[in-house]
Amino acid sequence: MIKKYFKYIGLPIGLSMVLPVLSFAQDVAVSVSAPVVATPVPFISAGNTAWMIVATALVMLMTIPGLALFYGGLVRSKNILNVLMQCFIIMAVISLEWVAFGYSNAFGSTTGALAPYIGGFDWSFLKGIGINDVSPYYISQATERIPHIVFILFQCMFAVITPALIIGAFAERIKFRGFLIFTILWAILVYNPVAHWVWSGDGWLFKLGALDFAGGTVVHINAGIAALVMAVMLGKRKLPDGQHITAPHNIPLVVLGAALLWFGWFGFNAGSGLAADGLAASAFLVTHIAAASAALSWALLDWFINKKPTVVGISTGAVAGLVAITPAAGFVDVSGAIVIGLLVSVFCFFMVSVVKGKLGYDDSLDAFGVHGIGGIWGAFATGLFATPVIQSAYSGAFAGNPKQLGIQLIAIITTLVYSGVLTAILFKIVEKTLGIRATENEEFAGLDITQHNEMAYNESD
Repeated sequence: MIKKYFKYIGLPIGLSMVLPVLSFAQDVAVSVSAPVVATPVPFISAGNTAWMIVATALVMLMTIPGLALFYGGLVRSKNILNVLMQCFIIMAVISLEWVAFGYSNAFGSTTGALAPYIGGFDWSFLKGIGINDVSPYYISQATERIPHIVFILFQCMFAVITPALIIGAFAERIKFRGFLIFTILWAILVYNPVAHWVWSGDGWLFKLGALDFAGGTVVHINAGIAALVMAVMLGKRKLPDGQHITAPHNIPLVVLGAALLWFGWFGFNAGSGLAADGLAASAFLVTHIAAASAALSWALLDWFINKKPTVVGISTGAVAGLVAITPAAGFVDVSGAIVIGLLVSVFCFFMVSVVKGKLGYDDSLDAFGVHGIGGIWGAFATGLFATPVIQSAYSGAFAGNPKQLGIQLIAIITTLVYSGVLTAILFKIVEKTLGIRATENEEFAGLDITQHNEMAYNESD
């Protein structure tokens, strides 16, 4: 019967027996050589990880010693240690709050109606996060990512510096105990929710499409409006009859602090791309150019209006430029950065030198005038200058997407209202329970000696 079958198909029996074997071999060869389509598995990139560890250290440097020296040099000599202590204690206490539950609240997930507004507690004390776990958060590197714990620590430094910025508004007149409790409550109830709104994948502003590359809304607008509320509610510094607020007691410290902020800001902005790639390089470049533009424009304003360019002025201008480019750093090109930097000094200079005096509030070190106004302009400018040349998925009004400007305004206004109202409520709670305003005698003597029993400068024997 087999013979008959092969005769029927008209092939010699020997060849007929070989063909099935050849056919099988061909099928195997085809199956082996055919490309296998698989979903790329994210993995930890050594290069990206190395850069992000450095970026995290740079952002840490911004608070201590950068901001500490910048603010410390601006106050009177009898209050410098108090400012340094405030920055140092914030680094300690907010870092612990962050790993305990702050990170989980800001970047974790929850269910139901709360999901767009606050994360849950699944990652409390970093539960379930191993040292080799890949970060779930990324921007341009879909597979070449960093360890989850590196992302956590990088974001911890943002959580630290944000309440530290508020120090500039109430410097020289706040009790240390009241300051500490207020800061912890503010971090939990204000910073963490706003960070979740804007940066978490669940956040409602994130889903709306708000752009904030490195913290213009989450950090600077958030802290800036809180600074203004604190300054107004605390009231002006008390001075003996006939005495006026003195000039900064140590301008070289101001310059050193500003320089460290500028240096650390490269980690702040370029690190927010979460990878060592072209986006990080672009953010690095525009950060520097915006700071340079703002430093120059502030110096020129000083020169033209006050007849002399000042060192404090150019230092303040550089910081204002860094603030303004922060939300835009991953979305704008060099021309956008130059305009952002040149104009931010105009807005901040006007607020500091004109508006503050007319309204009569005592924002000691111009935390709102620089960080609040600079952050508002930066977030707004992102909606104007964002260009698909940098990231193809994003564009602003000048690139044909006016809708982005409206989304930016929603993020700005919402943050101003939420942070402002919650700050006022927390201030009242702390004021009524622990007390928050230093006494007149404490202010006259200086907070270094009355709050810490130390003096920064002692005469030699």
